[in-house]
Amino acid sequence: MGKHVIVGAGQVGVHLAERLVQRGHDVVVVTRSGSGPEGVERVAADVADRARLTEVTKGADALYNCVNPRYHWWVQDWPPMAASFLGAAEDTGAVLVTLSNLYVYGPVDGPMTEDLPLAATGIKGRVRAKMWDDAFAAHEAGRIRMTELRPSDYYGPRSTDQAYIGETRFVKPLLAGKRVTYLSDPSVPHAWTYLPDVAEALAIAGTDERAWGRPWHVPTGPAVSTTEVAERLCAIAGAPAPRLSELPRFAFRALGLFSPMMKELRETRYQFDKPYILDSSAFQATFGMAPTPLDDALETIVAAYRKSAAVGN
Repeated sequence: MGKHVIVGAGQVGVHLAERLVQRGHDVVVVTRSGSGPEGVERVAADVADRARLTEVTKGADALYNCVNPRYHWWVQDWPPMAASFLGAAEDTGAVLVTLSNLYVYGPVDGPMTEDLPLAATGIKGRVRAKMWDDAFAAHEAGRIRMTELRPSDYYGPRSTDQAYIGETRFVKPLLAGKRVTYLSDPSVPHAWTYLPDVAEALAIAGTDERAWGRPWHVPTGPAVSTTEVAERLCAIAGAPAPRLSELPRFAFRALGLFSPMMKELRETRYQFDKPYILDSSAFQATFGMAPTPLDDALETIVAAYRKSAAVGN
């Protein structure tokens, strides 16, 4: 078993840490505050400090970038952090496994595959594309070993309030019989990636050299509308029929005047205005990993919700 360093203890980092620990690895979780799950070594560090990150990563087999700065800070936050990750990977020989997203492609008609050009039209997508280009160039030059995983929007246990169909803004209110205001048209099919599947794919990528040197799409099920997800969720939970309403565009734009997060979401609104389809067949065929079926995932989400509600009472 090896040493694995995970930077970030958010909705993905914790799942990944737990999975690697279960497999017998020594896991170090790095955050600014020193937080992290039980059963791991927790380290407080500034990830933009290359020397410090290198020190923590010494002797590691893999270094996972699971950081997620606030959207409106990406331009200033990502460049120094990305440079630090590259430097630490080069200095220690650890495989750099980066968790990215689909912003790099920009608007796409039809299923997204890993061979699409990086044609991002927004700032966040261009930032991510530059990170990929720099890391791949270092890999091609023989300075590091790397790979990048690209999921669609998250759902699942311990999802944060940033997740469109996460626990806070979607699951809890629906199962409580409340109306949910969705930021776009809920009838449009969309690819949703289950958080435990993201963690599983990262764990595979950090331990299987077949993953290195290219990007991969995280195993993701067929695109389904938010309305269908809500209906299936409520049916599984025995909750009242879901009530969804679309936030009008003028209200969406107006909220951006007061909320930095909402302002940034304007840039990625195109993902929800027409079918958003992810092809993850390459990873599935290469590593034999299938996405968790939607109903199975929703059953786990409902069970987690009920457990949390019972503890709260």
